[in-house]
Amino acid sequence: MIAAIKPAGSNTRGLLAYLYGPGRHDEHTDPHIVAGFAMLGMPDPGRDPDATLTQLARHLDEPVHLRNSEFGKKVSDHVWHCPVRTAPEDRHLSDAEWADIAQRIVEAAGIAPAGDDLGCRWIAVRHADDHIHILATTVREDGRRPRLHDSGIRVGDACRQIEAEYGLRRLKKGDGTAARRPTQAEMHKAQRLGWEQTSRDWLQDRIRAAIPHASSAEELLAYLEADGLAVKPRRGPSGDLLGYAVGRPGDLNKDGEQIFHPGGKIAPDLTLPKLKARLEAGRPEEHPTARRDRPATAWHQATEALDSFRTDLADDTHAQAHITALGELLEATAQKAPTHLRAELHAASQAFARAQRSQIRAEDRAAHAIRNAARDIVHTATGPDGSALAALIAALLWAGIIANRWHEAKGHAHQADAARRALHHLQAAADQALTPTLVVLEQRQPKQETRRTLAHDVRAAVPDQADRILTDPSWPALAALLADAEARGHQPHQLLKEAAAQRELGTARQPARVLITRLQHTSRNPSPNLRAEAARLRTTAAVTGQQATAAQLPAVPGVRPNRPRR
Repeated sequence: MIAAIKPAGSNTRGLLAYLYGPGRHDEHTDPHIVAGFAMLGMPDPGRDPDATLTQLARHLDEPVHLRNSEFGKKVSDHVWHCPVRTAPEDRHLSDAEWADIAQRIVEAAGIAPAGDDLGCRWIAVRHADDHIHILATTVREDGRRPRLHDSGIRVGDACRQIEAEYGLRRLKKGDGTAARRPTQAEMHKAQRLGWEQTSRDWLQDRIRAAIPHASSAEELLAYLEADGLAVKPRRGPSGDLLGYAVGRPGDLNKDGEQIFHPGGKIAPDLTLPKLKARLEAGRPEEHPTARRDRPATAWHQATEALDSFRTDLADDTHAQAHITALGELLEATAQKAPTHLRAELHAASQAFARAQRSQIRAEDRAAHAIRNAARDIVHTATGPDGSALAALIAALLWAGIIANRWHEAKGHAHQADAARRALHHLQAAADQALTPTLVVLEQRQPKQETRRTLAHDVRAAVPDQADRILTDPSWPALAALLADAEARGHQPHQLLKEAAAQRELGTARQPARVLITRLQHTSRNPSPNLRAEAARLRTTAAVTGQQATAAQLPAVPGVRPNRPRR
């Protein structure tokens, strides 16, 4: 059940006209009052043909007019409006049930506290099976204004109790960190203009996409302006940036003027102070564009930055900072990944945005390594090779699992749910990224004798997970990769121990796949197998010139050199 308190209005008669009218799409049927304040004493315009909306509006506004005449200062924005809606799968409630719900909501909000005969005047109008509208005028019978501070939190708590008692869909308790829901006006405008997103949702995506590209608030605003957004900075007399607002091109008011939205009204973590704390905490020693000559390392460095993700979550403020930075790295990866992976990665990034913020204050300086890795990636001139990208996505997936567990442990229901939704898309992207490597490896399986030897290495290096690894459908591909590594002078037993030690394997759906991605990352500079390296050199000296040339080419992770099998 959702109770969405709307911004205060000033036209009681106008809101009644909407509630009793046909609706914007003729969706209103049989509008009538199901509940109201104790002294209602007014016929229902939906049931009595002699009752008018104007009379009802005057009756509701009477305490407002009395206060205005007594104090000589007109009360503004006195109309409180709260639609209350059940979920589509919920049963249809009766008028009596809706009346009870309305009474409990106005009590929780402070409109009409329980046992207070001098509360505000209110009514609940039903014009559909699945929702009601509560209208109240916020001047009490004694002329005082009600205390409505934090009324949304109290109403939300009441809705959670109502859901449990009425057997309705159970929603998660709000924590004050969610972005504002689009208003009906925003949704209708987007539909009218053919936009897939409302302006605030569209702007939120653009700002989050720009964060990895900037190292200061000024750079961020410049990037947004270059990206085509309308930017309106707010500066002090000294020229210092005090705030900002952004607008979507084509989003105009009735006078044809650009509509601007302050960052904090777009999402709670996009205020200027919070953005400055994030951006300036991760400022690199050298600008990312100065490192374009090392594009291949950016992806490996990003994976390495995630290697200690679990231990970095020991302190709550550090944990929140790392989860926020993880979202930035995910966004950067989505922007620079190959086209066929971008849809899943972008969907993961959008879902994870809710997991990036909680009520725990982040110590942003603690996550500078991940944040710098994100900036390096968006400033690389070339994309990653397949193995580096697969390793990074696998590391992002693992980090997302850890973030989800942390949120669950802290009772952050909304954030944990967002992380789970992101993991669904990350898993799909990880499978897609690794598929080409698996196809190549599975076509070059080592001989049976070699596989038996490698199986012994698996049992010695990872005894707890050996059975799962050896029965994984991707075990033949892992065996091929281990055989290639050994032929290049590495020790399979040591590689497996290093890869398994990075992160636990118990929760991996396909542990052999996980090890493949880790090996492709960790086997770049492992300890050499001197005996195998000597054998390789003897083999190289014995082959023909053409074969020797091929044997001396740099090894590519996941691609077996053209040499005799063991």
